[in-house]
Amino acid sequence: MARKESITKQMIIDAAYNIARTEGMQGITARNVAEQANCSTQPIFRTFQNMEELMDGVYERAALAFQEFYRMYPRTEKFPFCNLGLAYIAFAKEEKELFRILFVGEKKKKSFYEVLNGNTENVRTEIQIATAQGCKNPSGLFMKLWIFIHGAACMTMTGDYDLSDEETKELLQNICRSFMSV
Repeated sequence: MARKESITKQMIIDAAYNIARTEGMQGITARNVAEQANCSTQPIFRTFQNMEELMDGVYERAALAFQEFYRMYPRTEKFPFCNLGLAYIAFAKEEKELFRILFVGEKKKKSFYEVLNGNTENVRTEIQIATAQGCKNPSGLFMKLWIFIHGAACMTMTGDYDLSDEETKELLQNICRSFMSV
């Protein structure tokens, strides 16, 4: 009879994900994951062909974490892309390493748009809101707003962004107003 596995694939991904949240992908080594999962390295290499495959699982888990973060983020703004932008900036503040993995890192498994849009069509929904509010070029509005939003999020991640949430909301609203008719 085959030996029952007590360490599952999901347990290994969870352990690696927990490391990534604090140390980034560079902190994921077989030894660190084994220590976090409270096992030897053997189940890791029995479950995954290599560490790259494990990191792919961590990346997917991080993308789901962003989707969940956005789903739970309060919707207080009526302007298109503002709620998504505020959530994106907040994610950069609260989950610096996951933000770096998903939106700043060099080895991305999905495009920026794919992660941001997610399986709930976040960006498309915002484009529909912009269109309903009379925006002539909602895709262009998204790109113009996102230049500010991504810059603010990156500055937040590095600790260089010192505007309050209220100041950020006001800036987003002003940018949105100025580009809605363009």
